[in-house]
Amino acid sequence: MNSIRVRMGILGLALMAGLASPATATAAGTAPSPTVEEQRLDKAVPQEILERSGFDDVTPRFAQELGRAHSYAEARRIVVREGSALWRRAVERAQGRGPAGGDLSRDDDRPLYWARLGLTREVRTWEPEFALSDSRRAALLDQLERTSRGQTDVRYPHGRKIPRILVTGFDPFTLDRDIRISNPSGATALALDGTVIETEHGPARIETVVFPVRWQDFADSTVERTLRPYLKSVDLFTTVSQGRVGRFDVERTNGAWRGGFPDNDNVSRTETIPVTDPASQPQWTSTTLPYKEIVAANTGRFPVYDHTEVTEIPAGGTTAVVRPDGPTEGSTARAGGGGNYLSNEIAYRATLLRDRLGLHDTLPGGHVHTPVLQFGAGNTDPATGTITDPEFVRNRVDIIAQVRAIVTVAFNASVTR
Repeated sequence: MNSIRVRMGILGLALMAGLASPATATAAGTAPSPTVEEQRLDKAVPQEILERSGFDDVTPRFAQELGRAHSYAEARRIVVREGSALWRRAVERAQGRGPAGGDLSRDDDRPLYWARLGLTREVRTWEPEFALSDSRRAALLDQLERTSRGQTDVRYPHGRKIPRILVTGFDPFTLDRDIRISNPSGATALALDGTVIETEHGPARIETVVFPVRWQDFADSTVERTLRPYLKSVDLFTTVSQGRVGRFDVERTNGAWRGGFPDNDNVSRTETIPVTDPASQPQWTSTTLPYKEIVAANTGRFPVYDHTEVTEIPAGGTTAVVRPDGPTEGSTARAGGGGNYLSNEIAYRATLLRDRLGLHDTLPGGHVHTPVLQFGAGNTDPATGTITDPEFVRNRVDIIAQVRAIVTVAFNASVTR
């Protein structure tokens, strides 16, 4: 999920508010318009995905419930309940519990993505009978985003008897290039949430969350707000996104730079990654995952690489250069190992948070790039191709299994260090 550089030809280039008093009320007939991301929902492919997964009932039911709300407090309860229910339903479907709801493969992350957009569009364009301020509408949208992404559903067992692992994924992206796209990192999050893996040291519990592919959400500290409550109590974390064709990469170094590739709202940002306390912001952060052991292990059919390349402006220089072995002293970041899109940014933010919490030497954490999820031969044209095929499903299932294996190896190696 990074903009690793266009020359590589990669498909995958790539608030919390309570009951505060309203600011300016939204007058009748002036509700915001759907976002660019939400407008894609009316196309044929998203509708087919929803129908063939059984998730086409989510938005109509939500709209009916929301229409019965007579106050902001009541609307907030509905949003929290339905957002949480959507996440649980997507996880249960991915993990084989309950009816499949259609013929679409259970491992598919796309029903959750498109169903969520249906809900956010309802809230964004809703004109209730009571006055709804812009700030309160934004708070409802924030609650809906957080609950439907599993960000409020991280549940580790009480006590410290079972080790804790945290894994993150992403929404589909580059949808104007191919609206059929799925993101294997998001599918992995659904498949692994709440599961227990058997390690050399006994069982370990995995919890997962999913993040949007939008620059503004990251600038609003969605990563830090979501991960901060858990990093001091987990034993390992990894952010995951879609990366290069045919390979996994453990990204060694992350850079403090946004390269401007358009997000899911077709917004570009080219700037230093905005964080709190920018005066102490480093240009680079590093993985503390056991990359040597991960690369050496047999985790699945895709090769896994220790990826060390970055792009920097050397100290005293003005021109960006590629460094195959990592950054040089005093340089300015222009791309981490994971590029300069949101995959690099989540890796940078998560590892910077780790370091600012004083956990660099004790908490294994970093970023893993999955292979690009590809359709089968003969199904590569978005205009004429089908939304799924056997090779597409096989690739996604294999990627999910290999992420699980990588996490297991990482945990085993971290405990024995």
